[in-house]
Amino acid sequence: MSITLRQLRIFEAVARTNSISRAALEMSLTQPAVSMQMKQLEEHIGLPLVEQVGKRLFLTEAGQELRSHAADIATRVEDMNAAMVQHRTLERGLLRLAVVSTANYFLPELIARFTRKHPGVRVSLQVANREAVLAKLGENSTDLAITGQPPDSLDVVAQHFMDNPLVVIAPPSHALVGQTSLSLRQLSEEILAVREPGSGTRAFIERHLAAHGLGCRTGCEFGSNEALKQAVRAGLGLGVVSAQTIELELQTGCLAVLPVEGFPLMRQWYVVNRTHKRLSAAASTFRDLLLALDPAAPVAQMRRHRAPVET
Repeated sequence: MSITLRQLRIFEAVARTNSISRAALEMSLTQPAVSMQMKQLEEHIGLPLVEQVGKRLFLTEAGQELRSHAADIATRVEDMNAAMVQHRTLERGLLRLAVVSTANYFLPELIARFTRKHPGVRVSLQVANREAVLAKLGENSTDLAITGQPPDSLDVVAQHFMDNPLVVIAPPSHALVGQTSLSLRQLSEEILAVREPGSGTRAFIERHLAAHGLGCRTGCEFGSNEALKQAVRAGLGLGVVSAQTIELELQTGCLAVLPVEGFPLMRQWYVVNRTHKRLSAAASTFRDLLLALDPAAPVAQMRRHRAPVET
């Protein structure tokens, strides 16, 4: 049997009051219960901790030594309880996020909103492609993952919080800009600048074309959305990207959105966590922030910018 916190609390009360009866009253226990706990503590240590001299109770040398340790342990327990309260009330904590690179276009604003309300919480943001993000989720090195396609192979909870429309982009000088309608076959005949293998956007467009019996003429591969957009501007091919990544380019007229049939292709953003993972207060609160968003906001934003580009 090991020493318990309850025994140390009882011993500390006895040592401080120099009385079994007063310690029992303070701890809301009976005197026999306090005496039994003191006896068990002494038996475990193998040394007497108190001695009765007349009507007074004194600590032995071992008892005095134990009292200093008990006081230190009590302080540490109080500190621990206070720290847990701070975590529970979001006065402190760590929020670990792993997100696909496209989500990095809108997520910093949401993180800023969260940290303004909870400045004591530190945020660790890891940005990668879908395969890498799901790997972090699988190895439990992140609290929440943000992705456009939840995994099939992991036991997860995936909740949709925002729409993610995909659009076809071209440089303003491209021959197809200005057309009122383009077929999916016309798109399949064009060279596409694409993201690297493992990208969710690339996999999605390849599946979409294949579902219509069409191939995908891939040109150069790029490891980021920024590099892909620059490639499209330079004339290295058309691109399929999330509408959320091109707001600035549409405003400045650096890129144009092509009216391809079936586009925008609607994907969704999901916040994902392992099914049996106990989310911290920080992770649970941030997830609630995402789920409170207007899911259709990106579509409305895309429509505001789309008409001037295509006319």
